[in-house]
Amino acid sequence: MAILVTGGAGYIGSHTAKALSRAGLEPVVVDSLERGQREAVRWGPLVEANVGDRGALRDVFHRYTIDAVLHFAAFISVGESMQHPALYFQNNVVNTLNLLEAMRENEIGKIVFSSSAAVYGLPERVPIAEDHPLDPVNAYGESKRMVESLLEWYGRIHDLRWVALRYFNAAGADLEGELGENHDPETHLIPLAIRAALGKMPHLEIFGSDYETADGTAIRDYLHVADLAEAHLSALRYLNSGGASAAFNVGTGQGHSVREVVAAVARISGRDVKVRESARRAGDPASLVADPSRAATVLKWQPEHSSLDEIVRTAWTRMQNHC
Repeated sequence: MAILVTGGAGYIGSHTAKALSRAGLEPVVVDSLERGQREAVRWGPLVEANVGDRGALRDVFHRYTIDAVLHFAAFISVGESMQHPALYFQNNVVNTLNLLEAMRENEIGKIVFSSSAAVYGLPERVPIAEDHPLDPVNAYGESKRMVESLLEWYGRIHDLRWVALRYFNAAGADLEGELGENHDPETHLIPLAIRAALGKMPHLEIFGSDYETADGTAIRDYLHVADLAEAHLSALRYLNSGGASAAFNVGTGQGHSVREVVAAVARISGRDVKVRESARRAGDPASLVADPSRAATVLKWQPEHSSLDEIVRTAWTRMQNHC
C-alpha cells in the first residue's frame, strides 16, 4: 500500500516516511527540495515537485496506487510568516487547496494533516484541549487554521475523511541516528542550544526571563519526533478503521522551561552552554502545554520516547557528527 507523503524530505516528514516503511507501507515522497534534504528520502521514491503543481500530482496518482495522504509540505517559521504573509498563504493554504482538488479528482479520500498548536494563539487555559478557541496570533498559525477549515468543508461536501494533528514542539532525532533536525535557518531551541554547546555559535539567546513561571523563562511541551511519526501511523489506522474526521493534540502534557532545556543539554553533552538574555518576543506566551488525552483515548497513541533527556540525547548524538 502506497502513502503519499508531501514534504517528506523535511524533518518530520522524513521521520514519518521511515516509520511508514517499517510498518510495511510504501512512502511516496513529493517534495520541491526548496527546504527539504534529498538525502533524507531513503525509504521510498522521491518525486521532486511542488504540491502546487497539479500536473505533477496527477502523474503521481496515476503512477502509484495511493491509499492516503500525509500532508507535511509547509513553511513553518513564525517570524518569516509575519514578514512575508503572502508567501505563507500561497504555500501553506493555496497549495493545499490544489492538493485537495487533485485528491478529489483521483478519488483519494483520506488525509492526515500536519497542523500546529499555533492555531490556538495565546492560551486562555493550560493544558490546552482541542475545544480551546482557535485564535492564531501570526500568519503561520492562521495558515494552519485555514487549512483545517478547508478540510472541514471538503469533508462536508466531498466526503473527505481527515485527521489534523496539532503539534506542540517536535524535537529530537531518529533513534538510530539516521535522521535529524536541520532547518536553515534554525529557529528551534534544542538544536540551537546544542550548537552553542558545540561552539558553533557564541551563545544561545533566551527571549524573556521575566515570565510568570518558576524560573522566569517560557515553558513548552516537547515531543520526540519518533513519537510524532508514530502518531501519524495511529491516525492512518484510525481513518482506515472508519474513524470520524477530527483534530487531535499531539504532545506529552508536560512542559519544560527554556532553562531546563539548557541544563539538559549541558548535562548530556558535558559542555557549557553560554546564554544571553534578551527581551520577550511579541506574541510568545508564558506556557504552551498540550492536553493529549483525546489522542490517547481515540487514536490509542501514547508518546514513548519523549522524556526531555531522551529527546536531548538523540539530538546531541546526531548533531555531534552532522552539525
